[in-house]
Amino acid sequence: MATPSKSVYFDEEIGQDDIFGDGSQQKPYKTLLFAHIQHPPTPQDGPQYLTRRKETGADQGPDVSGIHREWVPATKTALKKATNLYEQHKKKQAKGDELAIREKQESEKRRQALEEAKTVKIQQDPQLPKAVKIRLNERDPKLIQLRSGKSDKDIDYSQGRGTRVRVTGRVHRLRTQKDVIFITLQDGYGFLQCVLTGDLTKTYDAMTMTLETSLEVYGEMWEVPPKQHAPDDRELHADYFIVVGKSAGDKEAITTRVSPDADPQTLFDNRHLVLRGENASSVMKVRAALLRAFRQTYEKITPSCLEVTPPCMVQTQVEGGATLFAFDYYGQQAYLTQSSQLYLETCLPSLGNVFCVAPSFRAEKSQTRRHLSEYTHIEAELDFITFDDLLVHLELVMCRVIEIALASPEIAQLVRDLNPKLEVPERPFMRMKYADAIDWLVEHDIKNTEGGSHRFGDDIAEAAERKMTDMINRPIFLTHFPTEIKAFYMKKDPQDPRVTESVDCLMPGVGEIVGGSMRMDDYGELMEAYKRVEIDPTPYYWYTDQRKYGTSPHGGYGLGLERFLAWMCGRFTVKDCSLYPRFTDRCTP
Repeated sequence: MATPSKSVYFDEEIGQDDIFGDGSQQKPYKTLLFAHIQHPPTPQDGPQYLTRRKETGADQGPDVSGIHREWVPATKTALKKATNLYEQHKKKQAKGDELAIREKQESEKRRQALEEAKTVKIQQDPQLPKAVKIRLNERDPKLIQLRSGKSDKDIDYSQGRGTRVRVTGRVHRLRTQKDVIFITLQDGYGFLQCVLTGDLTKTYDAMTMTLETSLEVYGEMWEVPPKQHAPDDRELHADYFIVVGKSAGDKEAITTRVSPDADPQTLFDNRHLVLRGENASSVMKVRAALLRAFRQTYEKITPSCLEVTPPCMVQTQVEGGATLFAFDYYGQQAYLTQSSQLYLETCLPSLGNVFCVAPSFRAEKSQTRRHLSEYTHIEAELDFITFDDLLVHLELVMCRVIEIALASPEIAQLVRDLNPKLEVPERPFMRMKYADAIDWLVEHDIKNTEGGSHRFGDDIAEAAERKMTDMINRPIFLTHFPTEIKAFYMKKDPQDPRVTESVDCLMPGVGEIVGGSMRMDDYGELMEAYKRVEIDPTPYYWYTDQRKYGTSPHGGYGLGLERFLAWMCGRFTVKDCSLYPRFTDRCTP
């Protein structure tokens, strides 16, 4: 007598394809495929797959009345479809099982290889020449000779061969081939390709090498073979190396922490690791070159400007109270400086033209790509000048700084790599009055922030300003802004009292990078300005005194280094141009 086949139940309406289903009438599976997977079909004794009989008519939902629909065998069509899907499932599972076995075998093979690698010990050969310690950018031919040609030996220090050197750095790039490992070291000064061969590749340290591991490497300097490429067309053939500090791998690897497609906030959280990348570090090197160039320019121009160091903690405002960072200063209200301009003006009588490189702070809750809460402010004040003198000075300084920075082959190459489309500006810059800019914006149908046409008196928004600059595609001195939209201390134009002798320098791709003006030099006019903007002049007594004790026509400006750098290096946002950017809701790391 034949053994009755097992019955397996599934119900597409109330069944469950998980741990809560067991194929019984009380806990049916949801699909026929899952029933096949849990209870595979056999040619001899089933099982038999049963499902609820489909009802026709009004009641198409599950029966909740207590009268259950009849269990019936699955149709031949449903069984055929489920069988095909089940066969596909088995093949996929078999592949997965095969892959798991292969991965296990590879893992075991790797484990055994690493255990064997622990027994491989390397030592320096005391017969080799003493190594010369060099930085990775060292190119002095008197210090380093490069070996060229071919040799039967990997390492050969006989007469006329390469110099033996000792270098330190971190693994920036890593490429492993059969019996050879290529490592590109970085030390902040340059890059050098190191080639490991022989027993060096069989050590545990070599087999577990990770990016950013710090190394000390000894070896012979070679020219790179024809048709091969390496930094500076040279490489070090290693005879010995030491791991100074191992870097994390696997899930903690630096490429996982700061992958190129990571969201911006993750990259800002890991800014300390981002700075190890070529782009970020290149921007910082160009930044340093610009600071050197500014100081050199101010020293060499005629008349020269003297560097001074104004305070960052103040009790007065420069650009409006709404953007002040306030703090308690021994029981008194104080602020982080918005600008050092007022202090620079006090230096003119005894020090002549002056400048400073100092941080400025703006509590401006702006999320635009050109705003920071803390930025490096390069400010200067010039005595006994006219407004035109100020413009000529500004374009001279900016062009001279660019010229000095790009005179360095290393910096010029970094800038070319970062911004291949950089166009070095030529003097004179284009001059455009504010009123003419309003007409230009109307003519080109560029709307204001409210969606209407621009009118005289509008504070031209960043987007409109940048669009105009990008369309004109050259540096612009935008001048003579209305009094109402500029700072209280700016001098009115004697020819048109509606406007000030003020200037913004606009650069393509960034917009405003410099703001400047002539300063009020008349005591009475300054006192009226305090009154107009409802500022108590009492705390400004030291500033007002400049108009009481030998006033003079003078003017100055402030340049945002990060904006200047963003323009020069072709960066989308100024946040990439600060070592650790500070902006709305970001004060870490």
